[in-house]
Amino acid sequence: MRSNLIKYWIKEELADKKLIAAFKKIPREKFILKEYKKDAYSDIPLPILANQTISQPTTIMMMLKALNVKPGDKVLEIGAGSGYQAALLSCLVGKKGKVYTIEIIPELVKFAKNNLKKSNIKNVKVILEDGSKGLPKYKPYNEIIITAASPEIPKHLIKQLKQDGILVVPVGPLYNQQMFKITKKKNEIKIENLGEFIFVPLRGRFGWH
Repeated sequence: MRSNLIKYWIKEELADKKLIAAFKKIPREKFILKEYKKDAYSDIPLPILANQTISQPTTIMMMLKALNVKPGDKVLEIGAGSGYQAALLSCLVGKKGKVYTIEIIPELVKFAKNNLKKSNIKNVKVILEDGSKGLPKYKPYNEIIITAASPEIPKHLIKQLKQDGILVVPVGPLYNQQMFKITKKKNEIKIENLGEFIFVPLRGRFGWH
């Protein structure tokens, strides 16, 4: 199943060589619950703790491709979940880069930390806070990725990006969102629609109440 995913991504141009290398390096089965390990490489979302999910592999690849992470980058992930996407990001930024992943659910913070520790990943910092506010303490970021549905485009997070920084975020009502790639330019904000997706709702001050 793992090789089938890779073949599909290459055929459809959904992932580049860097993403595929990260996917091969990080075992997805280490970031899901034991009862779902047989489905680790099925192209479907899977339940994790606290009624949350780990996104399907193809969705993760599409988001990461749009994010265009480079070695040495500083990345903010909003919604740590199981820590899987943060682990992939850690590969992409390399030893000189840094990933901050922020999670509002304490149970998931513990889960993500344990999963990352077991995988010996050291350039990811997991933080328990309201991720809908972003993380001003460590700004500016090269990239910000949001793994839950935002009610609207979060302009306050665009301000936490560096010039030419990229924000990838699903936006819209529950069960029907558009994925946007937002690039911060000097005199404009460039917005690109990547299609329809379904994510769990973003929680917190700027999320769904």
